[in-house]
Amino acid sequence: MASLRIIKKDIDYLISEVISDCWTFLYTNPGKSSEEAVAIINDAVTLRNDLYNRVNKPGKEGVKAHYKAINQDLLSGVDSLFHRISDMVK
Repeated sequence: MASLRIIKKDIDYLISEVISDCWTFLYTNPGKSSEEAVAIINDAVTLRNDLYNRVNKPGKEGVKAHYKAINQDLLSGVDSLFHRISDMVK
């Protein structure tokens, strides 16, 4: 099992990449789908907060499975956000 510090760094890194891509889109395309980009940023922040809450409050049993589920949710959530960004750019 990875340390909590590494898990939190992974969460912060991936979420910051999503937010950075949204800001880049807003900067390079003024006026185009700005509401959608802001919605993606809000969803990314919500995902980050949810994952941080889950990391900070593990259960007593099945800790390894708990953190594995958090990792899977992080990857699937970020993948979903990147797909939304790709659809917005098209």
